[in-house]
Amino acid sequence: MGLRVPAWPVRYNTLALCVAGFAAFLALWAWQRDEWMAVTAAVFLVLSLVGVRDALQQRHAILRNYPVIGHMRFFFEYIRPEIRQYFIESDAEAAPFSRAQRSLVYQRAKMAPDNRPFGTQLDVSQHGYEWINHSMFPTTLPSSDFRITIGATTKQPYSASIFNISAMSFGSLSANAIMALNKGAKLGNFAHDTGEGSISQYHRVHGGDLIWEIGSGYFGCRDDQGRFSEERFVANATDPQVKMVEIKLSQGAKPGHGGILPAAKVTPEISRARGVPIAVDCVSPSSHSAFTTPLEMMQFIVRLRELSGGKPVGFKLCIGHPWEWFGIVKAMLETGVTPDFIVVDGAEGGTGAAPVEFSDHVGAPLQEGLLLVHNTLVGTGLRPRIRIGCAGKVISAFDIARMMALGADWCNAARGFMMALGCIQAQTCHTGHCPTGVTTQDAMRQRALFVPDKALRVYNFHHATLHALKDLVQAAGLEHPEEIGSQHIVRRISDWEVRLLSNLIMRVEPGSLLTGDLEHQHNVFQVYWPMARPDRFSAAAAR
Repeated sequence: MGLRVPAWPVRYNTLALCVAGFAAFLALWAWQRDEWMAVTAAVFLVLSLVGVRDALQQRHAILRNYPVIGHMRFFFEYIRPEIRQYFIESDAEAAPFSRAQRSLVYQRAKMAPDNRPFGTQLDVSQHGYEWINHSMFPTTLPSSDFRITIGATTKQPYSASIFNISAMSFGSLSANAIMALNKGAKLGNFAHDTGEGSISQYHRVHGGDLIWEIGSGYFGCRDDQGRFSEERFVANATDPQVKMVEIKLSQGAKPGHGGILPAAKVTPEISRARGVPIAVDCVSPSSHSAFTTPLEMMQFIVRLRELSGGKPVGFKLCIGHPWEWFGIVKAMLETGVTPDFIVVDGAEGGTGAAPVEFSDHVGAPLQEGLLLVHNTLVGTGLRPRIRIGCAGKVISAFDIARMMALGADWCNAARGFMMALGCIQAQTCHTGHCPTGVTTQDAMRQRALFVPDKALRVYNFHHATLHALKDLVQAAGLEHPEEIGSQHIVRRISDWEVRLLSNLIMRVEPGSLLTGDLEHQHNVFQVYWPMARPDRFSAAAAR
């Protein structure tokens, strides 16, 4: 076999044309001695030098991947106030995040001032507009490093930040993106969820705290048949860098849907991280094989807690059939076993590979899912024993405050941290052609993502967001975000009426579900709580 020559990257064509143009016009000038030929050659020389500089610099991933022509993006970004109505607002509905949200992340990641002149840009008269009430006597807090303890009764409890990196796997993200996220987490002392793709060598480079997510494929802890392996689980779970273990029941963007990583994408690096054969289709089943009932799931949690040396163990889910969630809670009551934490994933959560119908129409949105989980635990008296995290388009300090008002103890974010890495929402994640090197395994493309610079931006975004949350907490006259309740949030429901969120959402009295009297409960409990069984999942609904 002959030596394989890598294909010329098409994105470098502009630079190549500039070099070719310089050579051509220089030759023409040498032949004809025309001054315009010399000027044109000089222009192409300047463009060529700019392109070489772009390809070598380490600050802007766009310019490293798209020399010369990449400057067009920054030009339009510079003049955007004048062309906003034509170039930005026109695609606002197509983009996952609004222009204001994207701008907020970029500013905080780059430590640029995020103060906004001329007041709010939101329509305060719009139905659904929300705000947090302030106090006449604000507090003064010493730090914005808000933390909670997860797994207080375990041998190795974890003191977690209330804002962490949500699950994104190596394979979905590039090696450089994983390293930048983890280094940012290390700098800011917050947690980095591995996603179900397990712990790669790139997660370990900088030593940032990890939450190890275990999905139905048991990547990183599976035997040759794809079943759960205790021996391989222990090898990863007892690593001091792993602070918590999270069982993934479902993902907000595609709940109830398995996945497949095509054989062509199963590289040696991914093979090592996931424990699967190289160049063979890597399948994530739609459900777990280590347990098939809520009762078995509780025993699996106990098993993982023991095998990990007493680290906090919990699970993540997007709420679907209510009776299945209620069956899990009834299993907790029957066995006395509780997870240390539950992460509620909203259906609005993102992924690079989900059918449109699943992204848009399957699973409960975060608000509804979080409320149901919180109220069920309150109604069964289990809430003090279990911490609740949440994820689903959480981006700003107000988003965090609002989720905590609905019952969350902490929040995770994925896209916000991706944008801090430099993601421009090109929506080419599934193609491998990410222009900023965030979601690609192409070595040349991901080279554009310079880890030290982007890690600092990840840290900056986290730090600035929690600083903004501190300002909100102080303005509300509180001492910690965990004190934020639904009585602090106000929503406009019509042109002439606003109400406290506490008067609009479902509320359950502590322990009230244990009495058996469901007559005064919300309809979801009246209908589905009796259907739930701790010894089965969906089969209970068929009775």
